[in-house]
Amino acid sequence: MDNYTNDNTARRYTAHVTTLGTTQLHLRNPYIIAWWSAAFPGFGHLLLSKYLRGFVLFIWEVIVNLNANVNLSMVYSFQGEIDMAKDILDTRWLLAYIPVYLFGIWDSYRTTVDMNKVYLLAEREEHRFNSFGLGALEINYLDKRNPVMAFIWSLFVPGLGQLYIHRILTAFFVITWFVIFSYFSHSLEAVSLLFLGELQEATTVLKPQWLLFFPSLYGFAIFDSYMNTVENNKLYEKEQRKFLKENFQASTFKVNKGQKKE
Repeated sequence: MDNYTNDNTARRYTAHVTTLGTTQLHLRNPYIIAWWSAAFPGFGHLLLSKYLRGFVLFIWEVIVNLNANVNLSMVYSFQGEIDMAKDILDTRWLLAYIPVYLFGIWDSYRTTVDMNKVYLLAEREEHRFNSFGLGALEINYLDKRNPVMAFIWSLFVPGLGQLYIHRILTAFFVITWFVIFSYFSHSLEAVSLLFLGELQEATTVLKPQWLLFFPSLYGFAIFDSYMNTVENNKLYEKEQRKFLKENFQASTFKVNKGQKKE
């Protein structure tokens, strides 16, 4: 149940609030989105709320990366073992990896440019959108939240920042993969050993092939939650300002611009 139902009188809408989250159009830097796609295919599309495409590219990255030993090759490269890094790569998977990787970067850049144009057109229409969603399982509504809190919760566990701002689909996806990466990389086991002072065992138990997924996952979770908190706050202020103007501002109200004093 929404507090307003789109009547299809506008060609474009700037936002839509559902029980699963708030989807909105706003200006984005195409280079930043493309960079996130380069860091981890799928992340650029998730930032654009292109969930299905983002999920497909993310899962593709994990499957092909593991089979091609890309992360393990990177570890050997960092250690200066260049020959070992080349030998461990599986070219059967690697040659399938490269085209999709490049496509993710190109498509996220192209989509960002197009969505920026759509946003500018939607802004000119200034059409009303719903700000409240009520369902059997969830309630979602526009309000202001603290970007710093989204940042902090994402530091503890990737996905909690998204839960804080009600990005349910992204939160579920990120938390699920955080659990998968933690289990197969033995990262939590290594942390426990580190607290016990077993530094050598903590290092030995880690699986670098899975561990290298964490920097991108953490970075994305922090950036996505912080950025969307800021944009949701802007959307709330805009919707509130328009509502107050339409319902409480007198039609005779005018703002007189005073002349600048010499």
